[in-house]
Amino acid sequence: MTPGNRMPDRYARGREKLAEIDGSAGEAVVDSLGDLGRHIVEYAFGDVYTRPGLSLRDRELATVAMLAAKGGCEPQLDVHLDAARNVGLTIDELREVLIQVAPYAGFPAAINAMRRLQALEARESF
Repeated sequence: MTPGNRMPDRYARGREKLAEIDGSAGEAVVDSLGDLGRHIVEYAFGDVYTRPGLSLRDRELATVAMLAAKGGCEPQLDVHLDAARNVGLTIDELREVLIQVAPYAGFPAAINAMRRLQALEARESF
């Protein structure tokens, strides 16, 4: 199979996985990014998220923890908090992950991420 033939497969796999995780919200984000969105779909979702070994739930748990620890990624954290809920994580589990962030990445990162989770929880309770 030539690399050119693999690209549509990666993209199709990635779109399918993205829809499974984020629904139309994730698709709207990557569609708005043009070529960068295509690369995200192919690599992150077509290659990484489709690997065996971790469930989507586990992958989103890790992603939320990393984005929270990194800081400065609040829009992406919001998307992945929603995705985490879509794949079965509870608000309480996400809260625990963000508490776990504090001793390793610092309280400011954990506080900022917790505020995003609180906003999600408020939206869901409407």
